[in-house]
Amino acid sequence: MAIIATAKPVPMQLNETMLYTIAKRLFDFLAALAAAIVFSIPILIVAIAVRVTSPGPILYWSDRVGRGNKIFGMPKFRSMRTDTPAVATHLLKDPKIYLTPIGSFLRKSSLDELPQLWCILKGEMSIVGPRPALFNQHDLIALRTERGVDALLPGLTGWAQVNGRDELPIPQKVALDEDYLRQRSFLFDLKIIILTALKVVRRDGVTH
Repeated sequence: MAIIATAKPVPMQLNETMLYTIAKRLFDFLAALAAAIVFSIPILIVAIAVRVTSPGPILYWSDRVGRGNKIFGMPKFRSMRTDTPAVATHLLKDPKIYLTPIGSFLRKSSLDELPQLWCILKGEMSIVGPRPALFNQHDLIALRTERGVDALLPGLTGWAQVNGRDELPIPQKVALDEDYLRQRSFLFDLKIIILTALKVVRRDGVTH
């Protein structure tokens, strides 16, 4: 009777996507923790400056759309008055009239984004990913969902951010988000982080 040889089972290995996801989360957590420590003094100074230059809370919490279109609370240092309508800044007729005395500086320097390190530590955001949409940006949310971009964690910065930031129309922004979805890798993330740092230094792409 012939004996049929059977191949030994091959252990299941993590694929590249899973390895990237694990490495990205580890990098996000460690980088956000290190940034929170390094920027602890500037964070304290900005918090005091926001408090003494305009009435209202230090932080502004907005409902944002996360991975899988789940809503989460995202904090920023408040750069606008408390009576500012809860819409995307580009939809305001004249955003400048709503800025606090240090609001323009906070936005152009991106210091208003520092509290979002908390969301990265919690795993609600990543350092690199599509910028989180406001809960009422229905056209942006719908197009991202159609293109599969909603599968990504939103980011502190992203590919669209370094290619235009505030002035990009929604279809172009989502096209760049989709481009990131296809190309994402650890090296690509590092490239975006470096380009973001250069844009912050030059204050590119911020109109108010």
